Amino acid sequence: MGRRVARLTLDNLAELPSTCANCVFWEHPAVRRAQVCDDAAEEKAAWLSEVLREWGSCGRIVYVDEEPVGHLIWAPPVWVPGADGFATAPVSNDAVLLTTGYVAPSQRGFGVGRLLIQAMAKDLLTRGGIRAVEAFGDTRASGGASERDCVLPTDFLLGVGFKTHRPHPTYPRMRMDLRSALTWREEFEVALDRLLGAVHPSRQPAPARPTQRSPREVR
Repeated sequence: MGRRVARLTLDNLAELPSTCANCVFWEHPAVRRAQVCDDAAEEKAAWLSEVLREWGSCGRIVYVDEEPVGHLIWAPPVWVPGADGFATAPVSNDAVLLTTGYVAPSQRGFGVGRLLIQAMAKDLLTRGGIRAVEAFGDTRASGGASERDCVLPTDFLLGVGFKTHRPHPTYPRMRMDLRSALTWREEFEVALDRLLGAVHPSRQPAPARPTQRSPREVR
């Protein structure tokens, strides 16, 4: 089973679930969303084009055997006016906002979410001046990110390394230090080494047996 991660571009935007590719919940404030609802797909593409041109990469897609199975989208808060409507806004000055994402039900539990988070962290760390990623979670949702909702489930965010930064009964603001996302691989490798060491313990040299003298040699 081949798995690869690709940058989100205008060429593959349509490969996202239609409820995301045709949604501008985050990209426009509420009043503007109502005005462009009939042209949401074009507005989404225009937003992505502008962010890519003015700021840079803002999303990743995971493919399994060349089929898209998950994605994440993020951007600086200035590019995400839809976030202003949350009670736990605004996003911190040193963070970008993870807006939405999705992992196909058949791929949940296989590390796709963490793979996406690591890819995002590696990209953001190269930019400088960004210490963290924040996201608004939905406490009412459960399991993996749902394609029907624009807000990521709090359980999903907690599972990939986020912590509650500003509590709220429905939409807490979550935060993850970028450096912590890159330690997972190291921790996994250490745990794997320990496991393999327990299953296949290294052989210790057998203690040398004392040389026994024959009765004639004893003096």
